[in-house]
This record gives sequence, structure tokens and C-alpha cells, in this order.
Amino acid sequence: MKKVLAFLAVILLFTNIYSQNKPAFWDDIQEFKALNQENPPTKGAILLLGSSSFTMWKDVNSYFPEKVIINRGFGGSSLYDLNFYSDELLKPYAPKQIIIYCGENDFAGNENLKSKEVFNRYKHFYSEIRKYYPEISVAYVSIKMSPSREKLWPKFTTTNAMIKKFLDRKKNAEYIDITQAMNGADGRIREDLFLEDRLHMKPEGYQIWKKVMEPYLK
Repeated sequence: MKKVLAFLAVILLFTNIYSQNKPAFWDDIQEFKALNQENPPTKGAILLLGSSSFTMWKDVNSYFPEKVIINRGFGGSSLYDLNFYSDELLKPYAPKQIIIYCGENDFAGNENLKSKEVFNRYKHFYSEIRKYYPEISVAYVSIKMSPSREKLWPKFTTTNAMIKKFLDRKKNAEYIDITQAMNGADGRIREDLFLEDRLHMKPEGYQIWKKVMEPYLK
């Protein structure tokens, strides 16, 4: 009996060590794999990739009922994480379009990051997409000016401009600017579009995104 207990203790120890050393967002990626096994992804769909602004858009398909959308946003993720899991996020799908919302958390996780560094992360992920899908449409939704992250707005603005300039030079690539549409008459971001955390959006915010994004959807 003592040997059995000792063996179980060793197993438990290694399990704990493994769980503590798993990369960030490992469980999210495993969940995506399970979803793909249960319901194989539809080819030719629109694939959403990015952070919590996509993750929390759980009813996105009801906003675009004529489109087939696969939402693979995972909350808290950064462009660094999209690159880390690029194979898992890209290989299982055969989309006609990929739309990305990501970048806020890169700065929130490290306020010393420069816009150029985050822009380079985006460029790298764009190149990863092109390895799998050389010709499909790729769109980037501009970083929103979340009220809770006002001190980061200058970096958001600079990064948005760099990504827009980059995509303007690419074929089958588009920059979707949602920042202006989320401003009020005073030219500042409408705080009423956000939940109490002043970071994530209410349905009214997503309605604005729908209106701006719809013309870009393939």
C-alpha cells in the first residue's frame, strides 16, 4: 500500500510541475483543438483571431448571419502569443479571410514596449499567415482606445498607423479603422460603449464594429 501511495504521490508531483510549466494560454489552445475535433471547421469561413474583444463577441455570428465565422479569440492574448501558437491557430483551418484584433495586451503586459516592437510582432504574424495562405484576404482591426488604458493611447495610435501603412502596400490585405467610429461628438472615445472595467465592450460597441467591419467581410 505504501508503494502505491508513493507512486501516486510521484505522479501527482509531476502533474503539478507540468501544469505549472505549461505555456500561457495552453488550455485555450487545447480547447480549440477539442472544438475542432467535435465540429471540424468549415472551409472557406472567416477566421477571427486575437484577444478578448473577439473572445467576448460570443454571438458574432448573429451580427453577420449571412457569413460563416469561426471565432478563435482568447482573452488576454497578445501578438506575441499569436506568433507563439501560429501553427495551432492557422494550420487547422482553410479560411477565405482572417481578421485580427490584437495588440492592446502587448503594451498592457509591458508598458516599456515600443510601438515598433509590437508592429514587428504583427509583421511576423502576417508572414506566418502567408506561409499557409498566400492569397487569402487578411484584415486588421485597429487597436481601440480603451478608457482604462488611456496612458497607452499614444502607442496605440502610432502602432495603428504603422500597421495601416504596412497593409496598404500589401495585396489582399486591409486595415479596418474602428477608432473614429467609436468617438463621440467631442472627438473622444465614448465611454458609454464600455463595461464597468472600461476595457471590454457592451453590445452597443459591437454594433459599431459590425457597421464598420461589414463592408470588409468576404
